Amino acid sequence: MSQPLKIVFMGTADLAAASLRALRAEKSFQILAAVSQPDKPRGRELKLHPTPVKVAALEAGLLVLQPARARHSDFLAQLASLKPDLVAVAAYGQILPPALLEIPPHGCLNVHTSLLPKYRGAAPIQWALFNGDAQTGVTIMRMDAGLDTGAILSQVVTPIRDEEDAQRLHDRLAQLGGELLVKTIPEYVAGRITPVPQPAEGSTYARKLNKEDGRVDWTAPAQVVWNRLRAFTPWPGGFTTIPDAGGTPRLLKIGLARLETGRSGKPGTVLEATRAGMVVACGTDALRLLEVQREGGRRMAAADFLAGHPLPNGTQLGG
Repeated sequence: MSQPLKIVFMGTADLAAASLRALRAEKSFQILAAVSQPDKPRGRELKLHPTPVKVAALEAGLLVLQPARARHSDFLAQLASLKPDLVAVAAYGQILPPALLEIPPHGCLNVHTSLLPKYRGAAPIQWALFNGDAQTGVTIMRMDAGLDTGAILSQVVTPIRDEEDAQRLHDRLAQLGGELLVKTIPEYVAGRITPVPQPAEGSTYARKLNKEDGRVDWTAPAQVVWNRLRAFTPWPGGFTTIPDAGGTPRLLKIGLARLETGRSGKPGTVLEATRAGMVVACGTDALRLLEVQREGGRRMAAADFLAGHPLPNGTQLGG
């Protein structure tokens, strides 16, 4: 009987935890350790919270390493002492140095949630939704010193569903990524997969999100606004402003909306405000807001919001 393949797993976020669990379930792999970024303070009391990968690793009784920087010599020495055959990486959050990539004989394999070379970078799921792509997928690549530029080992393609926002698509791709990683590793180690260099053409960059990405531009077509809302849920979330009783703009987050074709008006104008939601004109067509959240409040159905904060037809929403 052949010996299990010795793997060190590196990851931080929820997406990575799904890959770690998939690897753990495969008896032909031995997970030597899980490497995650340091715990971060959260909440009003700034208590340290473990990363999703650390939680999953501790539940499985794995050794957990949390170096401040993956390039630090002490960590590189510790990793080398484990003698992994391969390092599997998913949503780790740091660029790995060449010295680390050279440690395992079979290299470092990365789970990336796009069809590379499209959407290299930090937020491939969000930008695929924002751009209205019909499909996306997962790529397993052998990492090199560049940013998501390594040779491709395998890919899986999946359609983007109309009902999916970034969170729902993330969760589905996380599972697909774990499944593809488990299938790819044995084939690659056995030499049945030849790494294919990424083509020079077709590469795009999916930059990290910032809070202003969620601000709605009502002059854009309704389809574009809808894509923005889906892309940036749960963070930073789509938002606009509404006037309060004194006319001061107040933040309004948009939790759920649907397209309303054939409706028109000045962009940002409330065309209808009923128990069926708020219809707001866009540059082309309109959006019906179904769930909203006022600044400092809780998310609620638009009908419940309107009961306490009526918005007459003709009210102008801001950006």
